[in-house]
Amino acid sequence: MATPDTRTQILDAAEHLFAEHGYRGTSVRAITKLAGANLAAVGYHFGSKAELMAAVARRVIEPINAAQCAGLDTLLARTPDPPVSELVEAFAGPLFDEMPADDEGGARTSRLIVTILSDPAEEARNWTGPAEDSVRERYLAAFARALPGLSPQELRFRMRGILAVTAVDRLEVHQQPSPGCGSPAAGEAARRWAITFLTAAMSTPPTRT
Repeated sequence: MATPDTRTQILDAAEHLFAEHGYRGTSVRAITKLAGANLAAVGYHFGSKAELMAAVARRVIEPINAAQCAGLDTLLARTPDPPVSELVEAFAGPLFDEMPADDEGGARTSRLIVTILSDPAEEARNWTGPAEDSVRERYLAAFARALPGLSPQELRFRMRGILAVTAVDRLEVHQQPSPGCGSPAAGEAARRWAITFLTAAMSTPPTRT
């Protein structure tokens, strides 16, 4: 098996450390030490720590985005107005597929997504570009047609909820259960339950102000 190149080693190390310690809790020195690279390598390959964070996030998110796009394309080829349940399945399903319960890579992905959603550092959240924006906007448009009573602001909030619920569920699956607590559900059962729950949450009438 070929040895990973320096850029890949830095990405692997950064993904691990960002997922464990967050953006601000991870230093460039710690990344290069884990990667077995010199300190200048981050600047050479990525330009800055913020750009490295963006590269790590995109490497994790791109397969999910591609599957989400493919799922939406399939739905729209059948009907211009897919129902909420099918939109939720197409949007949330790839998150389960990319964070399998029996895989350390899936555990790391779930931790990293939680970091992206919750880290107070702007660099952890403001990394998206045109590709990521396109996926989000396409789903927002499809959900808006299926849920015409929701304001754009509440619709965006609910879509963030899909990401948060799925990532936290996968994170819990990968953690050791506390004494006296049962193990969380994994696999297809958890996926079905999540889709049912998230469909109901998305379909709830607009919040009254």
